[in-house]
Amino acid sequence: MLLLIAFPLLAYLVGSIPNAVWVGRVFYGVDVRNEGSRNAGTTNVIRVLGFKPGLCVLALDLLKGLFPLAVLFMFFEKMPFFEGMSDDFYFWFEIGVALATVVGHVFPVYVGFRGGKGVAALVGVLIMLYPQVFPFVFSIFFGMLFAFRYVSLSSITAAISLPLLQFAFFQTEKTPLLIFAIFITIFVAMTHIQNIKRLLRREESKFVFKKTHYPTS
Repeated sequence: MLLLIAFPLLAYLVGSIPNAVWVGRVFYGVDVRNEGSRNAGTTNVIRVLGFKPGLCVLALDLLKGLFPLAVLFMFFEKMPFFEGMSDDFYFWFEIGVALATVVGHVFPVYVGFRGGKGVAALVGVLIMLYPQVFPFVFSIFFGMLFAFRYVSLSSITAAISLPLLQFAFFQTEKTPLLIFAIFITIFVAMTHIQNIKRLLRREESKFVFKKTHYPTS
């Protein structure tokens, strides 16, 4: 029971690590939540600080999505506690850990609960929970980004494709994973409501590689 409580909590604390905020503050003296789109995510870091810090933040956020599930798979999956449980229970526990990580990214305890939209952390989660589906979702995201240059539209389209692909081709017998895939679609759409409104008004900013020069701290 202690593991059931402690591990998702630790996953939340890992997910709460605000890479975009800390990279901006430490190396550029800038809080990216006060610049650009005011979002603590990769896209805004690229817009405000440039491609290199944005790539660094993307890698760190992806890793924090990967890390709790990787630890769970490597060290806890074969514990006697889990061996006595049903497969559905273990899948739901995985999903709880994944969800705690993403919630930490969106509502980070270390910086006043103002984080990103969770997409980068979700990428790490997808790699661990949906390894067969992820390459297709990844391709759809970059195909949409290349064609239309809207990160928000690409993220939403990729999220919609996840449960469709999961249901159509992979592991449909694992109902918890399919339900979580549907939840991810809804979650991504909800965190992009303002982007959707701007897209409908044709006011959404297209993705460009742009650097604003700030003095280093």
